[in-house]
Amino acid sequence: MSWGKSGLIVAFALCLAVLGGCSRVDSSKRLRIITWSDYVPADVAADFEKETGIHVELTLSNNEEIISKLHATGGAGFDLAQPSQDRITGVQREFGLYKPIDLSKVNLQQFRPEILAITQKIATLDGKLYALPYLWGSEGLVANTQDTTISDYTDLCRPDLKGKTSMRLRRPTLMAFAFALGKDPFALYDDPKAYEALMEEVGRKLSECKAIVRFFFDNRDQLLNGMRSGEVTAAMMWDTGGWTLNRENPAIRYIVPKSGALGWLDTFALPYKGRNDAGAYKWINFTMRPAIAARITRKVGNWTAARGTEDLVDQRMRAQFNESFPNGAFSGINWYPAIPPGLEAMEGRILDRVKAAN
Repeated sequence: MSWGKSGLIVAFALCLAVLGGCSRVDSSKRLRIITWSDYVPADVAADFEKETGIHVELTLSNNEEIISKLHATGGAGFDLAQPSQDRITGVQREFGLYKPIDLSKVNLQQFRPEILAITQKIATLDGKLYALPYLWGSEGLVANTQDTTISDYTDLCRPDLKGKTSMRLRRPTLMAFAFALGKDPFALYDDPKAYEALMEEVGRKLSECKAIVRFFFDNRDQLLNGMRSGEVTAAMMWDTGGWTLNRENPAIRYIVPKSGALGWLDTFALPYKGRNDAGAYKWINFTMRPAIAARITRKVGNWTAARGTEDLVDQRMRAQFNESFPNGAFSGINWYPAIPPGLEAMEGRILDRVKAAN
C-alpha cells in the first residue's frame, strides 16, 4: 500500500494528535508534588488514588530547592508545590513561578478561618492569592523547669545558664532576638537601612552570647538529645520538639516567649506550568477533610489548616497545644511575612560575623 507524501503527513498528524491526547490523559492521572519530608503520608496518597484514580508522585525538597527547581524550568515539572508563606509573593514578583488560586474550586469551609486569613494577608499579590495554608507551627523556647525558668529568647544568654543553652545560627534566631529586644523586625522590611541597623544590634548581642551557649545546634536530633541528657536545660526550639520532650519528661516544657513565638505556614501553591490543576484542587480538598487532616497531623506532628480536627487527634497533643497557647493559637505568634529581596544576604553576613566572633 502506498501512502504518498500527503498521506504520510496526515498519518503523522494523526499520530501526534493521538500522542497528545495520551499525554493529556496521563497528566490527568498523575499529580506531581514537590514538598517536604513526611508531608504526604503514603496511606493518605493511596486513599486519594483509590478515590480519584490519580497517582501521587513525590519530590522531597525544601524552600530553597522548590524555588530553584521551579525557576530553572519556568514553573514546570510539578503540579503542586508547598513553599512556606514567606517565600511566595517575593518569588512571584521576581520570577512569576505560580498561578493564582481559583477559590471557586476550593472548599473554603474546610479551612480554619484564622489560618486562612493569615495566609491571604501574606500570600496575596496585586489582588491575587497565590497560596492556601496546609501545615503550620511555631518556634519558641523549651526549658527543663526543674532546672531553670525562662521567659524570653534573651534569657538563653543569662550568665547563670552558662554552658546550658542552645540555639541555631540561622535567621529565625535573628528575628527572635530582635523581638526580645523590643523591636519588630518585620515592620522594618521596607526600610533596609533601619532593618540592617537592627540586625547589627542583634548580631552584637549574639556575639556576646557565644560565651554562654553550650552549642549552636545543626539539626533537630542534636538538640533533642542535648535536652534529654541534661547537657542543655534551655533552648530555642520548635513546638513539636518541645511537645515530644514533654511526653518523655513532663518537666521539659515548650514555652511561648513573652515577645511571641515565630509562626510559619507551609502552603499549597500551583506552579505556573503545572499540567494537572484539577488534580491539585482535588488533593487540596481531600487533605483538608477533618478525618484526613487529623491523620496527617498524627503523622507529621504539626497541625494542619483544616477545621474540625481537634477531637480526632491524639488528646495529649491537644492538651499540650492548649497549655502552650492558653489564650488562643494565634495571639502569641509573630507570623513571618514575605521576605523582600536582599535581606537574607545581609542577614547571612551578620551570622557569619557571629560565627567568627571570639
